[in-house]
Amino acid sequence: MKKEEKKSEAFLKKLDPAYQVDKGQKMKLVVEVANPDAEVKWLKNGQELRVTGSRYIFESIGNKRILTINNCSLADDAAYTCVIGEEKSFTELFVREPPVQILRPLEDQVVMVGERVEFECEVSEDGAQVKWEKNGVELTREETFKYRFKKDGKKHFLIINETTLEDSGNYIVKTNGGESVAELLVQEKQLEILQGVADLTVKAKEQAVFKCEVSDETVTGIWVKNGKEVVPNERIKISHIGRVHKLTIDDVVPSDEGDYSFIPNGFAFNLSAKLHFMVSHVHYPTSSEPPKIKLDCASGNADTIIVVAGNKLRLDVPITGDPAPTVVWSKGDQIISETDGRVHVETHPDHCVFIIEGAEKSDEGAYTVLLKNPAGEDKATINVKVIEAPDPPQAPKILNIGEDFCTVQWQPPKYDGGMPITGYILERKKKKSYRWMRLNYDLVKELTYESKRMIEGVIYEMRIYAVNAIGMSLPSQPSQPFMPIAPTSEPTQLTVEDVSDTSITVKWRPPERIGAGGLDGYMVEYCKEGSSEWVPALQGLTERTSTLIRDLPTGERLTFRVKAINLAGPSEPCTMKEPVTIREIMQRPKIWLPRFLRQKLVKKVGETVNIVIPFQGKPRPVVTWLKDGQPIDPKQVGIRNSEADTILFIRSAERHHSGEYQVKIQIENCEDTAAILIQIVDKPSAPQKLKIVEIWGFNVALEWSPPQDDGNTEISGYTIQKADKKTMEWFTVYEHYRRLNCVVSDLIMGNEYFFRVFSENMCGLSEKPANSKDSAQIQKTGISYKPPNYKEHEFGEAPKFTHPLVNRSVVAGYNATLSCSLRGSPKPRITWYKNKMDLSGEARYRAFSKQGVLTLEVRKPSPFDGGVYMCKAVNEHGEAETECRLEVRVPQ
Repeated sequence: MKKEEKKSEAFLKKLDPAYQVDKGQKMKLVVEVANPDAEVKWLKNGQELRVTGSRYIFESIGNKRILTINNCSLADDAAYTCVIGEEKSFTELFVREPPVQILRPLEDQVVMVGERVEFECEVSEDGAQVKWEKNGVELTREETFKYRFKKDGKKHFLIINETTLEDSGNYIVKTNGGESVAELLVQEKQLEILQGVADLTVKAKEQAVFKCEVSDETVTGIWVKNGKEVVPNERIKISHIGRVHKLTIDDVVPSDEGDYSFIPNGFAFNLSAKLHFMVSHVHYPTSSEPPKIKLDCASGNADTIIVVAGNKLRLDVPITGDPAPTVVWSKGDQIISETDGRVHVETHPDHCVFIIEGAEKSDEGAYTVLLKNPAGEDKATINVKVIEAPDPPQAPKILNIGEDFCTVQWQPPKYDGGMPITGYILERKKKKSYRWMRLNYDLVKELTYESKRMIEGVIYEMRIYAVNAIGMSLPSQPSQPFMPIAPTSEPTQLTVEDVSDTSITVKWRPPERIGAGGLDGYMVEYCKEGSSEWVPALQGLTERTSTLIRDLPTGERLTFRVKAINLAGPSEPCTMKEPVTIREIMQRPKIWLPRFLRQKLVKKVGETVNIVIPFQGKPRPVVTWLKDGQPIDPKQVGIRNSEADTILFIRSAERHHSGEYQVKIQIENCEDTAAILIQIVDKPSAPQKLKIVEIWGFNVALEWSPPQDDGNTEISGYTIQKADKKTMEWFTVYEHYRRLNCVVSDLIMGNEYFFRVFSENMCGLSEKPANSKDSAQIQKTGISYKPPNYKEHEFGEAPKFTHPLVNRSVVAGYNATLSCSLRGSPKPRITWYKNKMDLSGEARYRAFSKQGVLTLEVRKPSPFDGGVYMCKAVNEHGEAETECRLEVRVPQ
C-alpha cells in the first residue's frame, strides 16, 4: 500500500524548503495557520528568536504569521523553524554575498629606489575581502614585513615602504567581482641638470646671483666656496624654490671672489662656477682724450651676449674719455633713454650699464652703444640672444602596436628655444587615470621610442617633452588613445577533411593563445605548387574552424594555409605540410552502424523513430532500404539520403512497423550492408480467466491466465487489487507480481470482496483489468474455547541444599549466624545439630526459615560454642544435610 502523507492540522501553508536573499536585502518568511488565534514561536538554529531592535519583526495578520529579517547579513544564513504546539515547519535561508566591484582602480606609479609606494583602490562593499598579487603571485605579510595591507572602509591599500629595483612589475588587486592592474616602475636615482651655474664678473657693491636648475623638485643641497660650506647671513642668502636653487650675495666685496659650487644631497657630482671681482681703475687724463669702449672687461671679447628668458641681463661697459663722454644706447633706430623700467640704462663716469629685467624673446637683437665727447666718439655693437625652454612637440603618433609594447613617433618642436634640442622625455598614462608615468630618465635623442611593459587590453595615451640646455618644454598634446594588443598565435592542426574534383574541405583548430584583442575570424589562402603567390580562398573571413572551398582547378596541386585575424592584424600562418591534388579519390563504401543499433531497437507505439546511419564512400554511393526483404513503402516510412549518411524516419510508430530493416550502399561493384531490428511495443491486454480458487479464514486464493496480447514484448508482472463491496474503492495488494496465482490475506471478517488483475509490460499496465466474476464472502465463525488437556505435573521433590553452610570464625560475645538455602516439596522438616547433638530445645540458639533460606543464630557465643554444626532436611521424598565448623575467638 502506498503511504499517504499526513496533512498538517496546525498549518494551512508551511514554509518552503529553502529561501535565498542577497546580503543587505530584506527577507520575509510567511506561514498560514489553521487557527487564527494560534501562537507561534520562531527558532534560528534551534534557538528561539526574540525581538531585538529592528532586525527581526514578528507580525500576525489574520491566518498569516510573518517573520521579517531586515538588512540580512552572513550571520542570518541559518536554519529557521516555525513552531505551533507540537508541529513544526522547517526551512533554510541562504544569504548570497553580491560580487564586489572595483569602483576606483589602481594607478600606475614611477618612483626612485628607496621611496615609499602606496597603491590605493576603492571597492563597492565595506570590509570586503581582496587579494593582492604581483606578476600573478599572491602577496602576503612576510617575516620582513615588506608589504603592508590596510583597509579603511571601502578603500584598500598596499604599501611598500622602501622600494628596490626588484619591486618593478604589475600589481593586481582582485575581488570576487573584478580586478585592477597597475604598473610600478622603480628607477635608479638620476638627476638632470636643466640649467648649470654660470661664471660671474661683478663690481664692488653690486649683487651676484648664482642660479641652477635640476630635474627633481625634492632634491636639496648645499653651496660651498673654495671647498667650505657657505653659511647664510644678512648679506648672503640661499633659496630653494621648486627645481631652482639660488645663492645671492649682496654688496659684493673683494673677499667674495672664488670658486662656488652647488652639491645636491645624495648625488656624486657638483655644479661649479667662478666669481670674478672687477676692480675699477681710475684714470687721471692729462689732456682731452677721445672716448673709448672697453668691452673685454664685461663680455670676454664676445660680440654676442646670451641670456636665459626670465633672467636679468646686466651689461657693464667700462668707458674712458675726457671730458666724460655722453652715452647713447639704441636698438636699431630706437634710442633707449629710460633710467627705470624693465629695459633701462645707467651712466657712470667710468662705465655705463645696460639692464634688462626678466629677459623676453622680444629683447633679442643688436644693441649699439655710442660714446661722444669733444675729442671724438666710439661705437660698439652687442648682440643679445635670449634663450628659453623649447616649445612642446606636436601630439605623437603611435605605430607598430604589439601585445605589451608600441612604437611612439613624433616631430621636433617648431621652436627650439634658441638652443639645440638635446633630447626628449616621454610619459604615458591609462586613459581613465589622471597620473602620468615618466618612461625615460636618459634623454631620447631620436624621434622614435619603443614603450614596453604595457598591459594588454588597457587603453593608454602618450605625450612628449622637448629638452634643451635651458630646460623642458611644456608637454605635448596626448596621442590618440590606443590599446596594446597582439595578433593571436597561429591556428593549429590544419588538415584535409574531404576532396573532390573541384572542391576541398579543410579544417583546423583555434589558436592556443587569443589574448585581449579577441578573434575576428580566419583567412584561408592557397598557393599553386611552384608559385609563391597566395590567393584568398574565401571572400572575407570565416568564423568557423572548417570551410568548403569550391571552384578549384581539377588536377592542380595546391598548398593551403590559414591565419587568425583580430584588431592587431593576422597571426602567423598555419600551412599544410604537403600540397593536395584536387581530384576525387575512389573510396570503398563502408557503413558505420551506431553502437545502439547493433541490438534490437525498441520503441513504444506513437513514438518517433529517427535513425541516422553514417557511411563513407566516393563517389556518392547509391542507398537502398528493405524491410523483411521487401521494398519499403514510402507512405509509411520516410527515407532521406545525403553524401555522408542516410536517415530512416517514422513520425508515429505502429505495431506493423516492427521487423528487420536492411540498408545497402553500393558504388559500382562494391557494396556494404547492415541490418537493424526494430520492435514497436504497446500496452498488453488484460489477463484472462481470473477466478477465486479457495476461501479460508481471512484469506482468498486467486488464479488467472496470461493476457492474449502481450503488447509485442515480455510481460513483466501483474498488479492485483481488492475492493470491499460496501465502498468499491480499489486498493493495491501486489505490484509487479510475477506468478499467475496469489493469496490475498488480512481480509476483514463478515465483509465481501471483489478482485481484479492488470497485466504489465515495459509500456505500463494494461488499459483494462481482468475482474473476478464472483465475490469472496469472509464468513463469521462462532467463538468457543476448548481448553487443552495438560498432563498433571508432579511437583514433589526431595530436599536439596542449593547453598551449603560455610565455615566461620567469630569473636566471642557477639551474636553469630549460620546460613544456607534449601529447596524441596513438600516443605521439608528442618533440624539443627551441634557436634551431632540436637539443638531444638536450646534457648541460646534460634532458627529462622524465610523463602528457602535457613538461618541459625547463636547468641553471644563463648569458646565452648565452637564445633561442627549441621543442618538436616527431611520430607517424604528423601533427606539432605550440610555442615560447617564454627570457631569462636577471644579478643586479646
